[in-house]
Amino acid sequence: MLRLLLELLQTRVELLSSELEAEKLRLFGALVQMLLALLMAGGALFMFSLALLLLSPEGWRWLSGLVLSVIYAGLAAWAWSGARAQLSQPSGVFSASAAELARDRAGLER
Repeated sequence: MLRLLLELLQTRVELLSSELEAEKLRLFGALVQMLLALLMAGGALFMFSLALLLLSPEGWRWLSGLVLSVIYAGLAAWAWSGARAQLSQPSGVFSASAAELARDRAGLER
């Protein structure tokens, strides 16, 4: 009986380890893609802002720069609050391990 319990425990630990590794790889890949997207979006935003400022009349450039700054600050605050809301939700990373452990416990209680 003890040997069976140790085998079950070893299987569950290996499952947990593989889930953790898969989650780590998924998060790293997403992080790299997000950083690349952020870099490209920053370049595009800079060029767009520069074009708008150059197209503005000489006397209105300061106002154009101010309006663009307020818009960008608002968008940054919106993105920040969205990221915080997404990270505050549980992700169920180890749901397969938890289900297996629940089945093990139900099997042992019989």
